[in-house]
Amino acid sequence: MNAAEYKHGEMDITDQAMTWKGFMTATQWSSFIIVLVIGYATFTLATGMNWLVALVLCAGVGVVGGLLMGMGGAWIATVVALSALAVFVQLLITLSQALM
Repeated sequence: MNAAEYKHGEMDITDQAMTWKGFMTATQWSSFIIVLVIGYATFTLATGMNWLVALVLCAGVGVVGGLLMGMGGAWIATVVALSALAVFVQLLITLSQALM
């Protein structure tokens, strides 16, 4: 296509718009997960808060924040799954400490 054939505003941009929307969704999810992980680490390591209290606090903030930002049910499922993984890892840590 040469410059004479181009007409401003007539190009189909649905693919670019969907790509941008996906990029922004991935950025929102990953940023919020990073904030929750750093918050959990700060509560447990820097302040000495019990790991279960910090986990419940961070999971609550994650669910409420996801609802406020309109992230949907998949976000809530992700927060619940990550919380279950954290409990599993903590149980493994507790078990390994008991065996030493």
